[in-house]
Amino acid sequence: MKLSTKIAVGAGVLGTIALAAMPAWAQDAALQAPAAAAAAPTVNKGDTAWMMMSTVLVMMMILPGLALFYGGLTRTKNMLSTITQVGAIACLAMLVWVMWGYTMAFGDGGNAFVSGFGKLFLRGVTAESTAATFTDGVAIPEYVFIAFQMTFAAITAALVLGSVVERLKFSAAMVFGVIWLTLVYFPIAHMVWASNGLFFGLGALDFAGGTVVHVNAGVSALVAAVMLGKRIGYPREPMPPHSLTFTAVGTGLLWVGWFGFNAGSALEANGSAALALINTFVATASGALFWMLAERASGHKGSALGFCSGIIAGLVAVTPAAGNSGPFGAIILGAVASVICFYAVTVLKPKLGYDDALDAFGIHGIGGMVGAIGTGIVYAPSLGGPGGADFDMSHQLVVQIEAVATTIVWAAVGTAIAIFIAKLVTGLRVTPEVEREGLDLGEHGERAYNY
Repeated sequence: MKLSTKIAVGAGVLGTIALAAMPAWAQDAALQAPAAAAAAPTVNKGDTAWMMMSTVLVMMMILPGLALFYGGLTRTKNMLSTITQVGAIACLAMLVWVMWGYTMAFGDGGNAFVSGFGKLFLRGVTAESTAATFTDGVAIPEYVFIAFQMTFAAITAALVLGSVVERLKFSAAMVFGVIWLTLVYFPIAHMVWASNGLFFGLGALDFAGGTVVHVNAGVSALVAAVMLGKRIGYPREPMPPHSLTFTAVGTGLLWVGWFGFNAGSALEANGSAALALINTFVATASGALFWMLAERASGHKGSALGFCSGIIAGLVAVTPAAGNSGPFGAIILGAVASVICFYAVTVLKPKLGYDDALDAFGIHGIGGMVGAIGTGIVYAPSLGGPGGADFDMSHQLVVQIEAVATTIVWAAVGTAIAIFIAKLVTGLRVTPEVEREGLDLGEHGERAYNY
């Protein structure tokens, strides 16, 4: 049975955005009576408060969450550079989002790949315009919806940088960010969540961004790392994290913020948000423990780094399934994704030899694929999922694989173009001297630690 609702912004500018068992963001307009569609929605203060809080929680995932998580994983000489790149590209994404990103993803008209441009620079948006949630006639302010989606764009762009830290120029990161968001993120967001988007038309399930955020960012990170090349000394020289304490703190902030990311994608304070909430707890707990079990099974000690990595793998995997799975299905999905990500990081990466510095592809890319495809399984009512009696698992798996495959190709091609343009405009890598000295001093003239 297909879940449905309608999102209307103002006089219908935002249009219908996919729910079909995805983020609870959609309902077929055809199911709504014309008179109901014309009725002015009423702003729900409780839903609005919840969505404002969810937006702030996702912001916490970026600064300080991701910045500390990534920064702790780098070497001492690149701590500030990593934090600055994460923060700056997130800020850049926010500005680009309100200028042309929002209209490309959620504007009027358009086609299967991109929306119309009638809301450039948020034209027509006011404090009175609304975005209807899943209860007919109940809405949140459009500015809240814009801000919530803005944080998704910001953290996705920042995630990509995890593969290229310690050698990418700051200026190159900024140029890359503008091009990548325009060519890759905004169209993928439209394909998944707009009523006329490609993946929506296929019936793909993605509650909170498994394809939009994680597959998208992970594949882009891999392409960027390969095009940029390896760090000097990799893999001959040891390059251990300089502060697992910072990484652990960042991990905790990411997990807490992820409740806004997943449960907030219900766009209401309702049962769907509650399901996403508990799934974000249990899938993540499962991922953390199974990563450590995989370490032990491989003959190593269960590590703090493995614990943190497993948490992220579980969070990534449950993102598309947060409202599309029962809690037991979420536990299984978190465990499976964590073990697969462990082997991607410890076996696949060394075997292929690419330098994904902070395992953005190994965890977000691989975990996102496992989660997106696995959602087609855990959605089944026989496994505790919210699917109806007519749910066809084999068909849904084909749809999920099609969506993942399309995202992989789109992200890879778009990232290659963005990297090429950045290389032409600013050059990509810092000089060997700056790389050896550290990007903190070479790019920003500062040190993280005065000793």
